[in-house]
Amino acid sequence: MKLKKFLDKKPLYYKEIDYKRMPKAWDSIREHFDLPIIIHIVGTNAKGSTGRFLAHFLYKCNIKVGHYSSPHILKFNERIWIDGKDIKDDVLEKNHQKLLSILSQEFIKSLSYFEYTTLLGMLCFQKCQYLILEAGLGGEKDATSVFGSDLTLVTPISLDHEELLGDSVEKISTTKLKAIRKFAILGKQEDKIIYKVAKTVARKNNLEIFRYDHFFCFEGIEEAKETIKKLNLADFFVDNLLLGMAGAKFFGFDIKFEKMLDLKLFGRCQKINHNITIDVGHNVAAAAALFEHFKNEKIILIYNSYADKNYEKILKIFLPIIKKIELLPILSERVEQKEILGEIIKKLNIPFSDFKKINENEKYLVFGSFSLIEEFLKYYGEYKQK
Repeated sequence: MKLKKFLDKKPLYYKEIDYKRMPKAWDSIREHFDLPIIIHIVGTNAKGSTGRFLAHFLYKCNIKVGHYSSPHILKFNERIWIDGKDIKDDVLEKNHQKLLSILSQEFIKSLSYFEYTTLLGMLCFQKCQYLILEAGLGGEKDATSVFGSDLTLVTPISLDHEELLGDSVEKISTTKLKAIRKFAILGKQEDKIIYKVAKTVARKNNLEIFRYDHFFCFEGIEEAKETIKKLNLADFFVDNLLLGMAGAKFFGFDIKFEKMLDLKLFGRCQKINHNITIDVGHNVAAAAALFEHFKNEKIILIYNSYADKNYEKILKIFLPIIKKIELLPILSERVEQKEILGEIIKKLNIPFSDFKKINENEKYLVFGSFSLIEEFLKYYGEYKQK
């Protein structure tokens, strides 16, 4: 069975996860794999940009490098990036058929979408020297954690997916930090309790955990700021860049920020037109970072939300900069009912309507899940062709 048809049969979202399944599946086929050096990225926000900063830098250093991320926006191939490019369809299909040949029928049937595609990615990355491996929504029990790691990078941790990870930042950070095998570098954390948890986890498990700024003097931080400015990215990306480069420094690479100047980040505070910015952030911490970026402007927010997100708090954060909300439908069983979301928007006294079209005289922020960005980009592609 071809990959697309195969994956279409697997649900994308599970309310409960069998955490024993992935380790068993991996143990059953691990003899077929020769793993590269693995840099595991865990956290709530900024995993995608931090991983791509590091992967791009290593690629520019002539290192054969892979970057595994999720979810994708427009095409599955985005999840498996090797040496500067998304994987080609024929290579993806060849590895899918190989994986089907070595997995038992039990695991072919039972593995989740994310578990199966994680194993598929590992097959595709066999010839890489380094692999930047982005965790899904978990940490210790995430499907990506079964492979072990040579270094873990910890991006900002905040409340998200509480139904699976815990109802406090302390619980969530404990779960995520337990993914560390030996060495880790902590990115900038807004909640100071995370530093305390890191010390406890390090002491208990005999780990070495560094802070990202341990690797940079003042001059390096200023270079990072200048690089982000040249890339026309929001200021909050500076910390993500520094965390990624700290990972490179850990392995002995000499940091040259000019190697980053041709990098492009898809869907991360990306300006796709003079008046349209898209961002796949969909939680409170992401909203807070974007508010800082737009705080002196007034925007129309193109929006929708999954039911399990704290959309009321997100909209309260954006409240001072919103002129109006325009709701864009998304096809997902997880999406909040339009009537319920509308009641919250009314309560906040924000004008809203359905999204119809772009007004070239208005400024837009398209903010929400990968599904929302995908739907908007489909519309935008047709809009640009008119």
